[in-house]
Order: sequence, then structure tokens, then C-alpha cells
Amino acid sequence: MQEHDWLNNVYHETVNRLQELVATPSLSKEEGGATLLFENWMKADGIAYVRKGNNLIARSLYTDHSKPAILLNSHLDTVKPNAGYTKDPFNAVIAGEKLYGLGSNDAGGALMCLYAVFKQFYRSEDLKYNLVFAATAEEEISGRNGIESIITEIEPIDLAVVGEPTQMHLAVAEKGLLVLDCVVYGKAGHAARNEGENAIYKALKDLAWFQSFSFPLVSGTLGEVKMSVTMIEAGTQHNVVPAECKFTVDIRCTDAYTHEELLDIIKAHTSCAIKPRSLRLKPSAISMDHPIVKAGIKLGRNAYGSPTTSDQALMPFTSLKIGPGDSARSHQADEFIYLQELKEGIQLYHQLLTSILY
Repeated sequence: MQEHDWLNNVYHETVNRLQELVATPSLSKEEGGATLLFENWMKADGIAYVRKGNNLIARSLYTDHSKPAILLNSHLDTVKPNAGYTKDPFNAVIAGEKLYGLGSNDAGGALMCLYAVFKQFYRSEDLKYNLVFAATAEEEISGRNGIESIITEIEPIDLAVVGEPTQMHLAVAEKGLLVLDCVVYGKAGHAARNEGENAIYKALKDLAWFQSFSFPLVSGTLGEVKMSVTMIEAGTQHNVVPAECKFTVDIRCTDAYTHEELLDIIKAHTSCAIKPRSLRLKPSAISMDHPIVKAGIKLGRNAYGSPTTSDQALMPFTSLKIGPGDSARSHQADEFIYLQELKEGIQLYHQLLTSILY
């Protein structure tokens, strides 16, 4: 079969299956229906798989454990549809050149394109790498029952291709995430009298520091560490001086600092009590000299640092984020993906992998 015919056949199947996937609600922690749908496809395609929770794992037929392995991964789950939808989020309608529906762009398109290409290589012999495909859960909430739960189930991975909407450009680095819950303590008193110690006023100094401080080390691919105070809570009633002021800080981390180093700097400059929610979501980066990055650049793709966080943050191995669709559409009302983006995704994934598998 000529490459043009192969691509068209695979593309039409991918579009049809993506419509089925979108029509199957798959909110984080509720991916069971989508997982079962994917299982049925794998059975129909003659692909052996293992299910763990709402995660599916498949390995290339001629796996040789003496060879290195490449993981092809994207997620089944979606966020909840927001109130701005004018279309049924679970009706995967095609209008013009767009396929609409919740999860079509983030990240159903990437998931289905990766699976389509995995199928093409599934029965190939004499590849330089084993291929492992994983459709996983809970990415949108960085849950512990997603990719993190199957790391020990797959053989050592040398490279992961993580499917997320990047317009098929190369996200060679990704910011990590550190969320801090902070508390400033004062002393309660009556607002009408000169009593107490106002925790809100005490917090102002720390809030101003989080707003203005710039970490001196700047990543070559991810730029500066970005801190944002995103939530604040204080007071119980209008006439009581508040004894506590709680606030939350969202920190987008780079490879210039470890999470522990960031915490040390923050604690040295602030007086609030600080409790990190998690130290799991690490920044990631792949060398510009890696063969798959070089192959992508040769195919005309751009390399960039991504400000958004994905399952890369939970992967203890080298990874590259790339996929069809546009991150700017993720989580927006009336989410969609262009049909042409799906065809391009299949083609470019196939070209990238071909360049390093043979």
C-alpha cells in the first residue's frame, strides 16, 4: 500500500474513533467507559494489552528486553465542561474542518494519533527500540492512579513521547509545579478597639515579596520561575481582627532549581508558615542533541519550552511533549481540533519514529 493510501485509511479510522471517544464521558477518576472503549479497539486490532485501573498498556509484538524502549503516552481523562459551552460537549460533531467536543483537543487527538502509529509498528520486526503504548488516567488532576501507578509495570523507558496539543512542535522542556499553602498568624481582637494583631496586615509583606521577587537563575529553555498568589482567606466577621490569613501560591518551576532549593529561598525571605502540597511535579527537559529532537527540527518543527504541566512531570526518564491541536484551546468552551491537525499528527509521529526506529 502506498504511503498516501495508508495515511488516508488510518486518518479516517482515527477521526471515527476520536468521535466515539469524545462521545464517551471520561472525567478524571471516571475514565472507565473510555478505557473499556479502548480495550474493545485493541481486541479488534489484535493488540495484546494489560489493564491496571483505568490505564492500558500495550507492547510491540516482537519485544526484545535487551533493547531500549520508547513509551508512547497520552491521557484518556478530561476536565469538566465549563458553563460557557454552546454545544453538547459529548456530541462529537464535525462542522466544516473542525471536530468539536470535550477532550478532542486535549488530548484525544494526540492519544488517537499515537495509537494509530503504534498500530503500524506493532508487528514490525528488527526495530532498534521496543515500543510501549500507554493510555492513562487522571492526567488533568496529576492523580496517583494515572501514569505514576504504572511506571513499575513497564520495562525501563529510554524515551517517552507524550501526546499533548503542541501544534506538532517540539516541547523540549516543561515547567514543573509547586503549590504552597501559607499561613500568617496574628491575634484576634475587637475591631472597634485597639486590640489584637491583624494577620492580614502582617501578611502584606510576604504577599508583596511573592509578587516582586525574581529568582536569579533563569532557564535557557523555560525562562524565569513564575510565582503567583492565587487564593487568599482571612477573617470570620466584620468586627473581629483576624488571627489568621491563609493564602496559596502557584509556582511554575524550571530546571534551574530543584523544588527543595526553591523552598529554601522562599523560607529565607518570608515569615509565613509554609506547607507544600506536593513535591512530585518536577520540571523536565530533553537535550537538543537527542536524535528525536534533531529529526523533528529536520522536519521543520520548532523547539520551545512549555509553560504548562503534563504527565511529563511524573516521568523519571527523558521525554518529549508533542501532539496535534493547540494548547490555547484546552479547557475552553466548545473545544475542537482541526481535522487537518489529526492527519498531520499521524504523519509527523510516523516520520519522527521511523527516523529513530530503523
